[in-house]
Amino acid sequence: MNQPAIKRLLAEASRHLDGMLLALLIVLLGVSVAVVFSASGQSGARLAGHLTNIAAAMAVLIVVANVPPHILAKLGPPLYVLGLVLLLGVALFGEIRNGSRRWLPLGFTSIQPSELMKIALPLMLAWYFQQREATLRLRHFGMAAVLIALPFLLILRQPDLGTSLLIAASGFYILFLAGLSWKIIAGLGVAGGLSLPIAWNLLHDYQRQRVLTLFDPMSDPLGAGYHIIQSTIAIGSGGAFGKGWLSGTQNQLDFVPERTTDFIFAVFSEEFGLLGVILLLLLYLAIVARGLRIADQAPSMFARLMAGAISLNFFTYIFVNIGMVSGILPVVGVPLPLMSYGGTALVTLMIGFGMLMSLATHRKLLKT
Repeated sequence: MNQPAIKRLLAEASRHLDGMLLALLIVLLGVSVAVVFSASGQSGARLAGHLTNIAAAMAVLIVVANVPPHILAKLGPPLYVLGLVLLLGVALFGEIRNGSRRWLPLGFTSIQPSELMKIALPLMLAWYFQQREATLRLRHFGMAAVLIALPFLLILRQPDLGTSLLIAASGFYILFLAGLSWKIIAGLGVAGGLSLPIAWNLLHDYQRQRVLTLFDPMSDPLGAGYHIIQSTIAIGSGGAFGKGWLSGTQNQLDFVPERTTDFIFAVFSEEFGLLGVILLLLLYLAIVARGLRIADQAPSMFARLMAGAISLNFFTYIFVNIGMVSGILPVVGVPLPLMSYGGTALVTLMIGFGMLMSLATHRKLLKT
């Protein structure tokens, strides 16, 4: 391919990138590079791995951003079915790691199908409601609830309570944005509250222990409460302006557990303090606001539902991780979006943002 052809190809690809959203993502990923380098003990190998993951995720974002929305809509049903088949495969043939059966071995590698369902379920529901936009009835919401329940139950039995609840939340956002009655939402909320005693008895012992540890981490300071105790010490010791990059003592002395992944927010808070946390939250809110703006300007029901769900899912992941690390939510193993080290979660997020850009830059959704 000659140079002019390459330039034309790059120009066409960049035409479907949302400049504002892309700039915000690049800034956040730049911050993550600095924090991962510090949290890993200045490990060059860890940094190289993180940069490789970012490069791969950005390439995926560019590809997905250039897929027209009507193609994305058609992908919903087959991806959803594939996700269910893979989840069934996990239930039958999955690997057991740390007491949970979440990974499906494929010979050359292992995959975690629940990550695929984070994208497949919203796509499926958005496509489903798009097809029934003109004749939407309560029974359609009931069918959508069944579509949510299937992957929720399969992931719950692995067991993976955190991911199953996040999957259910992504489905609920689609129902809400599609126009589910507030009366029904309120009724579901009351029913959920009344069912808490039953749900408590259905939890595994380690899940109940996580909830109890949330209220009294000092009951087991060297065991179940260790993560919360050390992370909150790190957050509090950062003060107003932090101890400085590479200078967080809780981090550098290895007191903070899982500090490059689930608990990276504790490292950031210790090194950059309250001011840094405020700026980080403002950056996150700017990304969410841009996504909701894209949803508000969407030309079709499918685009509106997908853009809204992607944005609200992103906010949910942020809230759950920061709440977990700060000691106001149980530890559920949710990484901090676009900050934590990890390839699969990063690629999944970038697929979502690529879809957002596609919905923002392709002006017309063809009927499917």
